[in-house]
Amino acid sequence: MTPAALDAHVRDIVQWHFSPDTGTPFWLDYATRLDWDPRKEINIYQDLDRFGFFQDEWLRGGPVRRWVPRAYADQPIYTFETGGSTGVPKSRININDFRTDYEAYSETLPDEFFPKGSDWLMVGPSGPRRLRLAVEHLAQHRGGISFCVDLDPRWVIKLIKARQMDQMEAYKRHVIDQALTLLKAHDTIKCMFITPKLLEALAEKISLQKAGIRGIFCGGTEMTPQFHRWVREEVLGDIFFAPTYGNTLMGLAVHKPFDPKDNYAVIYYPPRPRAVLEVVDPDHPTRVVGCLYIQAIHHKKGISK
Repeated sequence: MTPAALDAHVRDIVQWHFSPDTGTPFWLDYATRLDWDPRKEINIYQDLDRFGFFQDEWLRGGPVRRWVPRAYADQPIYTFETGGSTGVPKSRININDFRTDYEAYSETLPDEFFPKGSDWLMVGPSGPRRLRLAVEHLAQHRGGISFCVDLDPRWVIKLIKARQMDQMEAYKRHVIDQALTLLKAHDTIKCMFITPKLLEALAEKISLQKAGIRGIFCGGTEMTPQFHRWVREEVLGDIFFAPTYGNTLMGLAVHKPFDPKDNYAVIYYPPRPRAVLEVVDPDHPTRVVGCLYIQAIHHKKGISK
């Protein structure tokens, strides 16, 4: 996306959310406390700095309808949540966003390894997260059916915090047993979503290639260069591996096509213009820097249409 196209996108989004006809109640109320008009003074991407930082606490609790644009007030609304391991989970309202996101992602998957019409196995966080619905829609969009294994990461986090590692391992076995049952019962499953830790555990129990899996869509914070190397060298065989990063707030970021020259580095493309990431100086977070190893990421104001 060119800078000019990004600037045009920013203007469109700001006009949408701050218009009395289509706008979001939260942003319309926010604008009443400003001494300037965002519709007139936000013209380029860099102008978003005038809003300051988005406060995560704004997303905790209700009423969640304050985030629903007036133009969509009569539409069916989904609410997706973040992990919820640090108190009240952050909520994000949704209408078609997960469908749009995963239909675009579908275009990056090679049909040779993710055959159209094939069924999927989804082994990952379910419940109030968008991932389960999103993977299910991905399977349907590609002409298949998604078989889902239930997983509650909040329970896993509680077990780890309580140092009940035996219970955590028992719960992981419970999840893997469900996945094995589905793989053995449905030979139409050729594609799957799974997190790195669960992929590692599943690969200890079964040859995924012999089970008929052709493509694996894998995402999670445990995706490290060490895991990336191990799974390609020890697990996959001829299975296509599509490492991906996503979260409830940002959406889905696809991995750079695999190149041995990258030394198994985990490299993602942010889903511009839906999300734009900047690497900044942690001591001066409005100053963008070029060093990729500074561990601070400044997210621009979280507004989307």
